Amino acid sequence: MTRPFAMAGAIAGAELRLMLRSRLALVGVATLLLLSGIAAVTSAVQTASASATRAAAQAATDAQFQTQPDRHPHRMVHYGTYALRPVGPLAAFDSGVDAFTGTVLFLEGHRQNSATFGAARESSDLVRFGQLTPAFVLQTLAPLLLVFLGFAAVARERERGSLRALRSHGATAAGILAGKVLALGAVALLAMAPALVALLWSALRHPGEGGIAALIALAYAAYLLVWVIGITAVSALARTAQGALVALIAAWAIITVLVPRAAAGWAGVADPLPTRVDTEFAIAADLRRLGDSHNPDDKYFAAFKARILDRYGVTSTDDLPVNYRGLVAAEGERLTSELFANYAARADAIQRGQSARLQALGVISPALAVRQASMVGAATDLGTHLAFMNRAEAYRYDLIQRLNALQANQVSSADDGARSRDPLADQRTRISADFWKTMPQFHLAAPAPATRATAMLPALGLLGLWLAISALLLALARRTLDRTAE
Repeated sequence: MTRPFAMAGAIAGAELRLMLRSRLALVGVATLLLLSGIAAVTSAVQTASASATRAAAQAATDAQFQTQPDRHPHRMVHYGTYALRPVGPLAAFDSGVDAFTGTVLFLEGHRQNSATFGAARESSDLVRFGQLTPAFVLQTLAPLLLVFLGFAAVARERERGSLRALRSHGATAAGILAGKVLALGAVALLAMAPALVALLWSALRHPGEGGIAALIALAYAAYLLVWVIGITAVSALARTAQGALVALIAAWAIITVLVPRAAAGWAGVADPLPTRVDTEFAIAADLRRLGDSHNPDDKYFAAFKARILDRYGVTSTDDLPVNYRGLVAAEGERLTSELFANYAARADAIQRGQSARLQALGVISPALAVRQASMVGAATDLGTHLAFMNRAEAYRYDLIQRLNALQANQVSSADDGARSRDPLADQRTRISADFWKTMPQFHLAAPAPATRATAMLPALGLLGLWLAISALLLALARRTLDRTAE
């Protein structure tokens, strides 16, 4: 039982010694380790800086809101505030969609704004080709290194005629392939080392993230194992080393470059998202149909006024125990927010549909599967961004309605009606600045690790499928080697 394992170990050792004697292999490994190390350090520095900057900016904007002087509440509705998306706990490993979605949202009454300040919008077009992060190195560059180091692993033995020599010494086809897989797997493990250190560093800085970090590491280990097994199998199946190299380079380009980009384009065409301009026009048209809360003669708000008078048993808004203008503002905000929520829900559904299509295409590209698992685990995926947008909108609506309630209950109706022509009345409508300090502050926590782990399962399942496919390919290679030895 120990002889096959010993033989596989001996073959793996010989393969590794051959790599160590190859200047090209050493340069390739050193280059990847250098790139991976640079990616880990720069990504960690940039993420730490972004996290500190966003936290400071959020604290500053909260302080600015709370330190506003005595004002009319509706002025504060239009003054607004900002919500900044916190940096994901493992974003230093995989920045995900952060660069493309925007991280800052201006919150004000009557409007639902889009997130701004995405790095891809603010930087050069080079950012769109992919940021140099540990995740990018493992997804794209590490497989290419493995291709160059492993394409000739078996084909070379066949071309030199050394396969027969190995078989004459008792090596089976399975033992030869296992030895080659072990050797290339050791290189893959070495290539992962800097990225794993970066992942460990991120996990140590955020207690409770150790489990999800281990799951991300497992996903990348499975991904690179698919490449290791696939490269060894193709090397065994190809007639020549050159043929194996051409086939593997084509596979790398298709799997890591062509399919992910084509899939993103296809998802966008199959389930198109309306442009912001089109959405703004559609919302404006719907708002006109809903009614204008600033127009006292508007049909909808005339009916609203009748309901309010009936509820309080009075015949004039002047007799109401509350400020009618505050009630109108609250009703107008409710209507517009429902409209915004409907449009946002449609946009969310489209984007989630596009994301689901991309995830399903992990069937034809393990790079898509591992990318999805990585972003979900790092809390930098589309779902996390949409959760930020929805949380910010809920906060905006709550804040604006609190201010409208202040106008209804703290501002005299008579003063409110006269403030545009009476400076003293205008002064009396300005309520104490102490009210701004009672307003809640925006806060958003990343999804719990258990939630993210559950969301990673479909992508991990696809990686398991790819492992099974690569194992079948290796079994086919074993049969081919057995036949050539007969």
